[in-house]
This record gives sequence, structure tokens and C-alpha cells, in this order.
Amino acid sequence: MSAHQYDEGHTVAGWTGFGIATVGTAVLGLGVCTVSGALIAGGLAVTAVSVLVTWALHLSGWGKPPGRRPRAEWGMRVRDTGAREGHAGCVGCRLAGRGGRRAVAVDTGVGSEAGTGTGVAAGQVSVESVG
Repeated sequence: MSAHQYDEGHTVAGWTGFGIATVGTAVLGLGVCTVSGALIAGGLAVTAVSVLVTWALHLSGWGKPPGRRPRAEWGMRVRDTGAREGHAGCVGCRLAGRGGRRAVAVDTGVGSEAGTGTGVAAGQVSVESVG
């Protein structure tokens, strides 16, 4: 029986981002305590870098998609094979241009009158698909 019964999202991307953010907030806190503008700016910069590093690792497959994963993919060293296409409902993937919504024209075979103002060509319907 495993110690973890639930998918808690322990990933390389998550732990790396957490480590860098911890250093950034420690430097930021030191800057606040010593009233040093340079340390405050440095702490904020390191914290911002932690977000970018986590995002890059997520996009390269070291993160996890939103929601629960299959039990076989719970390990830290398991890469996410679906990261290249993007995850449905993932803000990070959408910001990178992956897994977003695309408009697809579907031919219905039914003609329509010109000048209806719908912006869709005759016999076509605009459909949103997640992909």
C-alpha cells in the first residue's frame, strides 16, 4: 500500500518552482527587514523567475495537466506526454498557444441567403472545438 492515496501533483515543475520561489521570498523578506530596495527588487525578480521556470518545465512535460492523473503517472520522474498538444482547460498551455479553442468551419450542405449578416459563408457553420 502506497503512502499517497491521491494524486497530489508532486512534479519536477512544481517542486523546482517552489524551491526558486522560496529563495525569492526569503530574499524579499530580508529586503523588507533591512529596508533595502535592491534586495526587495532582487527578491521580486527571483520570484518572477520561479513562475517562468515552472511554466517552462510544465510545457516541456515535467508538470501535470489539470485534474487527476492515472495512478501510473503519479511518480515524480514520469513525464507528461500530452504536454506538446496542450491540456484542455490549462491556462499555462493556452498562454503558450497550446490546447486552446480553434474555430472550425463545418459544411452543412444547406444554403443560406446572402446578406443575412451572420459573417459565415453560405452552407457553413462556425464550430468551436477544444484541441
